[in-house]
Amino acid sequence: MTVTAMKNVLAVVSPHVGGRTAGAGLATVFPGQARVTVVEATDEDPAALRAAHVIITGLGPVTAEHIAAAPELELIQCASHGFDYVDLDAARAQGVPVCNIGSSGAEKQNVAEQTFALMLALAKQLVPAHTALAEADWALPRLQQSITELSGKTLGIVGLGHIGEEVARRALAFDMTIVYAGPQPVSKETEVRLGGARHVELDELLRTSDYITLHAPLTEATRHLLNAERLALLKPTTFVVNTARGALIDQDALADALEAGALAGAGLDVFDPEPPTPALRLLKAPNVVLSPHVAGVTRETLVRIALAAVQNAADFVAGKLPQDVVS
Repeated sequence: MTVTAMKNVLAVVSPHVGGRTAGAGLATVFPGQARVTVVEATDEDPAALRAAHVIITGLGPVTAEHIAAAPELELIQCASHGFDYVDLDAARAQGVPVCNIGSSGAEKQNVAEQTFALMLALAKQLVPAHTALAEADWALPRLQQSITELSGKTLGIVGLGHIGEEVARRALAFDMTIVYAGPQPVSKETEVRLGGARHVELDELLRTSDYITLHAPLTEATRHLLNAERLALLKPTTFVVNTARGALIDQDALADALEAGALAGAGLDVFDPEPPTPALRLLKAPNVVLSPHVAGVTRETLVRIALAAVQNAADFVAGKLPQDVVS
């Protein structure tokens, strides 16, 4: 592609990830051959959408209607690993590539850390212990039967990509056995490096793991990947952790399993929808640890995400082929 004119870049930064305040610096970071407009919703500025050659979106939905309203559109850049908030079919129909920041690894450190924060909080019963002690209740006799260790346990990783590998590396330090499920096994060299990690079918992973952590993208094939039937495969001592996308789990089925004592607990950083409504049963379910989608939003992570997204879009504007094309 040859640069022939100034490109219009529409940067969509949703309020729950900082909005215009977080996006204010984009215009100064982006190279001079681009004109940047920052909005908090994709259709907030119809004229800017209509003129946009590039949309950079930080979790702001880009629908078929938005794509149809942007006849000049040449690229949609997601400022995240996930891309489920973009209508891929509509983008594909218009010949508009959609990219994420997958190969940048921008989020992998903190998502892995948050995964282990949730796993440890569940294993050590930190939330009920804190709540009880704050209410002058010495809960040790009641909690000691349910406090457990990570060491010696099997960690099942659903999706051994950049983030899944980062989780696996940390699991080695806890002397955990690693199994993983996904469309294809990783290289033998990677499996050896990850302590002899084994590729297994999803159902086997669910039946044999003590901890299950989800790191798969949300697609039509993975929506409700953990449904009632698959949750029924879990041992009653198993913990489930989700720092990927809320809709990977059937939330009502998970609430049913927790309420029935069919699994040991769940650590959730993501929900469907976000923010969750007060009616979400998981907010009151037993043995849960919840966080508000913080796994990718440390100060350091946000900088890396923004730089990765802007760099890929800037390279495209400068005439280079975009990286991390997901559709």
